[in-house]
Amino acid sequence: MSNDQPVRQAITNKLRETFAPESLDVIDESHLHEGHAGHRPGGETHFRVYIVSPAFEGKSRIERHRMINAALAAELAGSVHALAIKAQAPGEKVG
Repeated sequence: MSNDQPVRQAITNKLRETFAPESLDVIDESHLHEGHAGHRPGGETHFRVYIVSPAFEGKSRIERHRMINAALAAELAGSVHALAIKAQAPGEKVG
């Protein structure tokens, strides 16, 4: 991960520290939102997160999203305009 994406790096670091995921992918999709609300030159406004963590065992989709939103509260209150989340527990069927 390059240093020219500090928001993506901060999101990745916080999710790793908070959830110790088995799998984590943080994708900057800002380029897909040019001309839309919240977009800024330089990107790092719209992200998609794919995460698999034991922390999500027995939690509903909404509970998982709330957990992630709480961990990323500073980013969501600041530079991040949109966050799409796919959160799963290990062994769950992808779908």
